[in-house]
Amino acid sequence: MDLLSWMAWTAPVAIFFVCIALMLIGMTIWELRSPTVPRKGLLPLVTTRGDRLFIGLLLAAYINLAWTGVTDLTQWWGAMLGAVGLVCVMRWG
Repeated sequence: MDLLSWMAWTAPVAIFFVCIALMLIGMTIWELRSPTVPRKGLLPLVTTRGDRLFIGLLLAAYINLAWTGVTDLTQWWGAMLGAVGLVCVMRWG
């Protein structure tokens, strides 16, 4: 059994991984152009941009999982809600 047969490579899965890769590339370029300054926002700890991205991605994943477990509505709404959470953590976290 090869590695690719372990996962269902559908269009939404491919879009998800492409978006994560683009975020990491964008954050790397942003860091090289203007180094981050640790700051304290709404989160109860001092964070850098990379910290907030990681925390935001975790939040988006948990929101998406909760959406899946609690509702029978389409998964796209859960993904959009998770994306809003990610943006909020990146902006004000």
